[in-house]
Amino acid sequence: MLKRKVGKTDVTLTSLGLGTSPLGGCNVDVSFQTFEAVVLKAYDLGVRYFDTAPLYGLGKSEHSLGHVLRNNDLVGKVVVSTKAGRILKPESRAKRAESLYGIDWVKALPFVDDYDYSYDGIMRAFEDSQQRLGMDHIDILYLHDVSGEWHREAYDTHLSALRASGYKACDELRRTGSVKAIGLGVNETASVLQVAEEFDLDCSMVAGRYTLLNHGALDHFYPEMQRRGIGIIAAGIYNSGILAEGSKSMTTTRTYDCQPAPEPIVRKVEALEAVCQRHGVSLPTAATQFVYAHPAVTAVVQGALTPEHVAANVAAISTPVPAAFWADLKSSGLIPEAAPVPEA
Repeated sequence: MLKRKVGKTDVTLTSLGLGTSPLGGCNVDVSFQTFEAVVLKAYDLGVRYFDTAPLYGLGKSEHSLGHVLRNNDLVGKVVVSTKAGRILKPESRAKRAESLYGIDWVKALPFVDDYDYSYDGIMRAFEDSQQRLGMDHIDILYLHDVSGEWHREAYDTHLSALRASGYKACDELRRTGSVKAIGLGVNETASVLQVAEEFDLDCSMVAGRYTLLNHGALDHFYPEMQRRGIGIIAAGIYNSGILAEGSKSMTTTRTYDCQPAPEPIVRKVEALEAVCQRHGVSLPTAATQFVYAHPAVTAVVQGALTPEHVAANVAAISTPVPAAFWADLKSSGLIPEAAPVPEA
C-alpha cells in the first residue's frame, strides 16, 4: 500500500481504507463473525485505516470495530476515524432524525440518531464513540453530514450551532490531543468550501464528487483543498454502484448516487467498459486508481461485506495499469485531458 499524510498533520493513511457502513448492517444482516473476518482480511492485505460512525448500525459498527481491534491487539497499529454531529438516544424515548436516504439498519442497536452540532453535542458524541470503540483517543473526527444538500432548510440552523460553539469543541479536542485531525464527512463539496473559510480543517471525507463519471472537483474544489492543505479522503468512488457492477448489472445495483442510473450515465459506462476491455483493465480498477491518482486525495475508502470483497478492493488499487489505457480514455473524451492519472 502506498501512504500519504493527511493534510498538514502527522497522520498517515494507506492508499485504501475500509469503510464500515455496510458492516453496520446497511440493508443487510451482518454477523460479528463476518465483521471480524472482513477487518482482519483487510489488515492482512495491508489496509491500516478503518472508518466508522455512530450512525452505522446505530452504534453497532463502532462497538464491533473496537472489539475486533482490541481482541486482535491492533489498537495503535491502525488509524481510526469516526464522526460527530449525531447523538444516539434510546429508541423508546426519542424519535429518529430525518435522513436524506432511507437506510434500513438490519439488527441495529436499540437507538435512534438525533443531530447536534453544538459544543455539548459534539463532546457527547465524541465521548460516546470513545466508549463504544474502547479507545482513549481517536485519530480523525469528521463532522457528519454538515451539508446543505443533506439538511436542506435546517442547514443554517445546524451551521449556526457550529459557529456558536461546535467549532470550539473541535478545536479543543484537537488541541488537547484527543483527536489528531478534524474534517467534514459529506456528500458534497460546497459545505467543505464554506466551513474551510470559517474553521481550520485538516481533511474531509467526500463521497462521490470525483469519479470516472463526475469530474466536477477537478477545476476548483481540489485545487482549493491543495492550496489550503486539506487532505481529501475519497469515498463513494463507484457512485454508489454502477462503476462497481457495470452497465449490464441488475437494476438494483445499477445505481448512480443512490438513484437508478439515467440512460446517459449507462451509455458513458458502456464506453468506459469498451476501453477497459481493449486494455484488459477491470472497471473497478480504473475507477479506483483514477481517483487516487489526484494529489489532493490522501486515501480511498471502500466498504466490504466479505473477505472476498476486501481482496477485490485491494486488487483494484494495486493492479498495474498500462499508461496507454489512460491515454485512450483521454483521447476518447471520457476523462479530462488535465486529469491526473497514475504513473506507469
